[in-house]
Amino acid sequence: MPSMINIENPEIKFAMEVVIEAGELVRQVQAELVSPAMTKDDKSPVTVADYAAQALVAKRMMDAFPEELLVAEEDSADLQSPEARETLEQICQFVGRQIPEAEGERVCEWIDHGKAQPGKRYWTLDPIDGTKGFLRGGQYAVALALVVDGEVEIGALGCPNLEEGHRQVQDGTGSVVLARRGEGTWAASMRGEARFRQLQVSDVGEAARARLLRSFEAGHTNVSHLDNLASTLGTEAEPVRLDSQAKYAILAAGEGDLLFRLLSPKMPDYQEKIWDQAAGMLVVEEAGGRVSDLDGNRLDFSRGRTLSANRGVLASNGRLHEAALEAIKAVGA
Repeated sequence: MPSMINIENPEIKFAMEVVIEAGELVRQVQAELVSPAMTKDDKSPVTVADYAAQALVAKRMMDAFPEELLVAEEDSADLQSPEARETLEQICQFVGRQIPEAEGERVCEWIDHGKAQPGKRYWTLDPIDGTKGFLRGGQYAVALALVVDGEVEIGALGCPNLEEGHRQVQDGTGSVVLARRGEGTWAASMRGEARFRQLQVSDVGEAARARLLRSFEAGHTNVSHLDNLASTLGTEAEPVRLDSQAKYAILAAGEGDLLFRLLSPKMPDYQEKIWDQAAGMLVVEEAGGRVSDLDGNRLDFSRGRTLSANRGVLASNGRLHEAALEAIKAVGA
């Protein structure tokens, strides 16, 4: 394995720079629009940040790789009504700090560049993974991945509230986490000199010592099954709680050992979106870990915009994977 990821590779360089730039944009939206005075139901800062980050990444990709497909979470349809005029203006203002020509129609065109259907080669983007974390001042990530022939080749996470790829810190320098197939997983500060250090999963092999990575947000999982899994595995360690694909960075850095994405009883037919898993999966695998669905199958990124061939997700340090799969069967998760 190379001693360092090749950050001069055009795709790696692009992924690194654009998740840093988008991460800083999202951080600005958070600082200026998220406040303690907000009502619980006010999601407007997320809307602005989500669309602004996607517009920025899409425009940068259109300039750098005009022939490449982008498969992203958002489209501009909801922004083109009269009621959304103020929101669109805010989005343009934030994007305009990086791209002066950002105005309504153009920004909508950039956002809609992400409406592509997956092909043999495509990029996939989650402009803000972890919206509840974003609103709470916790963890969120800009997640970008390159998929070729159904295999994730590059994964990049911009995590504004992670230090050194694993420490949860607010208002710090943040982390960019990069993985390329065959070149390992590496982390550096989002600000300043890009001094990368390699990430490696933990060597924990006893289930009792396993640290589960758990979300604050329970909407996409089954909390009772998670509790039963912890009991079945006999885990005694306190879980590590955070939102977003930042969990994958912490797992890759060896500061957590198991991550379950179980099916919520409210959404038993839910299919994972490709942008929610692609970057994080490679980050874990290239750090020596393993990622599968709940039945032990590889995640299949060749079926469109969802992981329709898979059921949920299990990520681990590798050593605990088989024990986790057995526990999943035992509790009927």
